[in-house]
Formats: sequence, C-alpha cells, structure tokens
Amino acid sequence: MSDLGAPAHSPYRVGYAPGAYDLFHIGHLNILRHARSQCDYLVAGVVSDEMAELAKGRRPMIPLVERLEIVRSVRYVDAAFVETVPDKVETWRQVRFDVIFKGDDWRGTPKGDRLEKDFAAVGVDVVYFPYTVHTSSTQLRRALDALSEPLDVRAEPLSAERR
Repeated sequence: MSDLGAPAHSPYRVGYAPGAYDLFHIGHLNILRHARSQCDYLVAGVVSDEMAELAKGRRPMIPLVERLEIVRSVRYVDAAFVETVPDKVETWRQVRFDVIFKGDDWRGTPKGDRLEKDFAAVGVDVVYFPYTVHTSSTQLRRALDALSEPLDVRAEPLSAERR
C-alpha cells in the first residue's frame, strides 16, 4: 500500500471523479479517498460555475478558482481538471481515464444508465460509491440560506393572555 491508501496493484490506472465540490464536505472527501484507493492516478473533475448552473439550476456558492484549489489540495487527488462541457465522453477525450467514479445516487437512474452506456462504448468502467446522505452541499446551502433570511420584525404583539 502507498501512503495514500491505494493498493500496490490498483484495479485501474487513471481514475476520474467529477463533481461541483461546492461547500466541500465529508462526502466529497469520502468519494475522493475511495476513488484513489481504486486507481494509480486520480484526476478530480471540478465542474465550472456555468456547468454547475446548467446541471443544478444555480451557481455554486464557492467560485471555481477556490473550489479547484481546495480539491487540488486534497492528498488523494493527483490532478484537478476544470470540466467545461456537459458530455462526459468529451471530457474523457481530453483526460483519458480508465474509470469514472460517481455517487450511487446515480445508479439505476436515466443519467446513470446513459453514463454507463456511453462509457461502455469507449471501454471505461463506471464505479459507484455510497452517497453520503447525511451531508450534502444542497443541505448545507439550505442551512446557510435559512441563516441569512431576515427575521420577521412585523411579528404580532403578544396578547394579554400570553404576556
């Protein structure tokens, strides 16, 4: 085993782990750690702000340059790549990975089925890792949005019986 936790003979040479990596959390770290244990070299694909908005309907809270620096600094990541096109096979043509890693929330979905079909055609495996259900960037974003909502200062005065 290497000091990164990858076995001496990893099943794959180059792995690719795409994501927005917005509000970086333990689920992101788990995906990158597990992905690195399955390959000799791990490329993390960080989707551009525009791609994230296209996929999720909103821009990330953390700008691309900062998300890229955070992901690049994770010890399990050998390289970080800015993903600017929606077609993952086009990204493969640029990066040339043997396996793509996704959260298992994609498994059995139309987008996951399409990903598997597209990559089977070019000899790339799709490996799913458990999705961290108790922590997600969407949940963190909702909590931050709730904290930033102004308090309702027009609250009704207490009635005589509640005073």
